[in-house]
Amino acid sequence: MQFVIIGEDGNNRFELRQKTRPDHLTYWGEKGEAFLSGGPFLNETDQPVGSMIIVEAQSLEQAREWAEADPYMVAGVFEKLSVRRWNWILGNPKSKQEK
Repeated sequence: MQFVIIGEDGNNRFELRQKTRPDHLTYWGEKGEAFLSGGPFLNETDQPVGSMIIVEAQSLEQAREWAEADPYMVAGVFEKLSVRRWNWILGNPKSKQEK
């Protein structure tokens, strides 16, 4: 099952985000094939203000556990966090759909 994790940064968290970024990247990199895609949301000056992460997990509970253990969440970069089930149809390299 695929899940989308959305983390929204709190105000004035840019420096904390930059400091925590290496741990955040390592954390998701260690998920191997369970990590499908991800990247930051940007404001009008191209400064990161949140993140979207797409994972393959066994359950919503597992995806939520991963999200809550993300170094950005643990360090307090993310002020809001949501995890939602998602069905990757278009652009999925594993999709059996004909083009």
